[in-house]
Amino acid sequence: MAWKRLIRFKTLEGEVHFGDPIIDAAEELTEKLWSRTLEADILQGADIPNLRPTGSKARVAELIGPLTPAEVPIVKCIGLNYMKHIREAGRTPPPYPSIFVKGSPCIAGWNDDIPIHPIAQQDQLDYEGELCIFIGQTGKNISREEALDYVVGYTVGNDISARTWQRDPAFAGNVPQWCFSKGFDKFCPIGPMLVSPAVIGAADHLRLQTFVNGEVRQDANTDDLVFGVKDIVSFCSQGTTLEKGTIIMTGTPAGVALGMSPPKWLRDGDVVEVKIQHLGSIKNRMVFEHGSMVWKRE
Repeated sequence: MAWKRLIRFKTLEGEVHFGDPIIDAAEELTEKLWSRTLEADILQGADIPNLRPTGSKARVAELIGPLTPAEVPIVKCIGLNYMKHIREAGRTPPPYPSIFVKGSPCIAGWNDDIPIHPIAQQDQLDYEGELCIFIGQTGKNISREEALDYVVGYTVGNDISARTWQRDPAFAGNVPQWCFSKGFDKFCPIGPMLVSPAVIGAADHLRLQTFVNGEVRQDANTDDLVFGVKDIVSFCSQGTTLEKGTIIMTGTPAGVALGMSPPKWLRDGDVVEVKIQHLGSIKNRMVFEHGSMVWKRE
């Protein structure tokens, strides 16, 4: 590929481009953005794996999320994939990856406000900082040995969750359900850039931290994953077409609000930052909606 790190940005003239940011470390991305010194080598094309260099560079005026909902056909998510988080939830490690899905309307930008519908607000809203995989070509029955050939990049994500709708039998039934409780619009902010496997390989030793209003809630390493990137990509493709553009969220470590006593649920106005070594950070404010219809069973 023509890039090692990929951003989508606006120039000072208002033009939107893909580009490879001119930085030496992930931390420099937002530092240079805020100081208005961030530049990027402009890339040409619309197909992310096949972008081409133009030989030109530009000053970055605004950093846009690297992916839009239109570019992500589905988000596949792995549950219970960090050993410490499994213990925190009082569960045992699954024999195979546990998979659920989010729809493409869940995709949000790296610094977007997240609208929270009234039915997801009261004493249940949670965060889950996660390493995300971006699939660059369609495949099926992919072997572990071939898996990284299908990974075009990694990014940071937050699997925002409404726990009442996931776990409370009065709402979810006797079997916990994941798709509705985690599938509200914009419940999957990602960004701020894609980073190629050429930079971080299988992403198997990266520090992951989540902060709520500056307070550290999660602090772990991807070396605690039960199933790593190669296993996940391979398993998700068995008998199932893994479409180009798919995002795979690899699971969250210990430290979610659900596991605290008492739980520290997210409130209106809380700011959640997820930071992963070499990938940068996303920072999103929870904004409780008012006036929306609250659905009730007749």
